[in-house]
Amino acid sequence: MDEEYDVIVLGTGLKECILSGLLSVDGLKVLHMDRNDYYGGESTSLNLTKLWKRFKGNDDTPEHLGVSKEYNVDMVPKFMMANGALVRVLIHTSVTKYLNFKAVDGSFVYNNGKIHKVPATDVEALKSNLMGLFEKRRARKFFIYVQDYEEEDPKSHEGLDLHKVTTREVISKYGLEDDTVDFIGHALALHRDDSYLDEPAIDTVKRMKLYAESLARFQGGSPYIYPLYGLGELPQAFARLSAVYGGTYMLNKPECKVEFDESGKAYGVTSEGETAKCKKVVCDPSYLPDKVQKVGKVARAICIMKHPIPDTKDSHSVQIILPKKQLKRKSDMYVFCCSYAHNVAPKGKFIAFVSTEAETDKPEIELKPGIDLLGPVEEIFFDIYDRYEPANASEEDNCFVTNSYDATTHFETTVKDVLQLYSKITGKALNLSVDLNAASAAEPDAA
Repeated sequence: MDEEYDVIVLGTGLKECILSGLLSVDGLKVLHMDRNDYYGGESTSLNLTKLWKRFKGNDDTPEHLGVSKEYNVDMVPKFMMANGALVRVLIHTSVTKYLNFKAVDGSFVYNNGKIHKVPATDVEALKSNLMGLFEKRRARKFFIYVQDYEEEDPKSHEGLDLHKVTTREVISKYGLEDDTVDFIGHALALHRDDSYLDEPAIDTVKRMKLYAESLARFQGGSPYIYPLYGLGELPQAFARLSAVYGGTYMLNKPECKVEFDESGKAYGVTSEGETAKCKKVVCDPSYLPDKVQKVGKVARAICIMKHPIPDTKDSHSVQIILPKKQLKRKSDMYVFCCSYAHNVAPKGKFIAFVSTEAETDKPEIELKPGIDLLGPVEEIFFDIYDRYEPANASEEDNCFVTNSYDATTHFETTVKDVLQLYSKITGKALNLSVDLNAASAAEPDAA
């Protein structure tokens, strides 16, 4: 281990593995270590016995739940936007050859006590029961504007400079109602709060276009895809990639202590009495607790069921977003559901997650609006974990720390963090112009 590396990565969570893969592909010499004897860190994937042990303290799993090894329960489940940044990263690094994706059946939003399919195009807007007749027409006009908008073509701008005009101003031009704005902002553009209304509209329009283009990609009921056997496959796929490019992976390395010189710069990592030297350290918050600050908590419920979520057209995989305004909360709530169709549970079983940024210490009460949508559950586990962000200056100490995972059930925020860190580490932006056809998803009816 007494070698010198360009970068040492600590922790094999999704973010760390993606960064390790990207840096290896760039030709950097990477050593990747984890104190655990398994891949994934916080974002690991558990079988039923491990899930039981983690939340119930024993491995006495009931027979009616089926065989433990047929469960692949992701601890941080997130769907991928079919044309989104993560899929582009997977293609850029050729990791797609290690994974099989399958389209996600449904994308829904909670509005006035009911679940509705998220309309993403002018045609869907007219069919949607989210809006009354006149509002449908107004929404249709807005969707057509977004669909036709091309940044390079001033004719499509209708006199609006979206880099200057706020989202609120664009929306008021079309006279959309608050409930419509709510589902567009939170379920289509995937904003987590309402600050976007007073920011330049270009970001929201781009997000809506990404959603619609991703939806059209696999002709499914949603813009999302998910790997067969869940996200647990991803860290291992990146480990393989890193090895192909000469990177070294070491699991089960106790301590992993980052070493600093007199000027406070990291110069290596010590484990079991040996120090590997490096120019930069990349890690999750647990490896450098004095370089991060707590910024919040995530509350979640993990449920095992034997039926799809009601009112989702019997979807085997689905995301439901419950905008904060609908719940009179400070933050949105998310429901994620996957089943044996994605090989994450035995035949006939469904796994559902309900998650949100915690505002209390009582997840059982706080998550009730989301849990109530699920119908009867066979088993439920509650959990709260702290969310950290780096508080250091990476240019001064050579330490690049990832953010903890948030409550969202899609990858957009996670990838943003990875791409920002990549730019900080390398001093350049990652080129994500790739041939999207390199990632295909199995037909929805294929198991």
